Amino acid sequence: MENGAPSTESRDPSAFLSSIIGQVVIVKLNSGVQYKGELQSVDGYMNIALENTNELVNGVTQRTYGDAFVRGNNVMYISAE
Repeated sequence: MENGAPSTESRDPSAFLSSIIGQVVIVKLNSGVQYKGELQSVDGYMNIALENTNELVNGVTQRTYGDAFVRGNNVMYISAE
């Protein structure tokens, strides 16, 4: 990258997701609800398994779950914490 120009190298989402397994992530759903927890697995449909999960609404913890499974078609984005 030179002079702030964007990289022409392609970014593989599956490589990124594989690299953050075991880390704390935030998963935002289409509804706006967020889940923060330790990423355990992601499959080809973007189904996500989390451990030690908190459900956040407007940044405030609403519920705490030991394990959570999020169906991929509800996911807006996944962010490494």
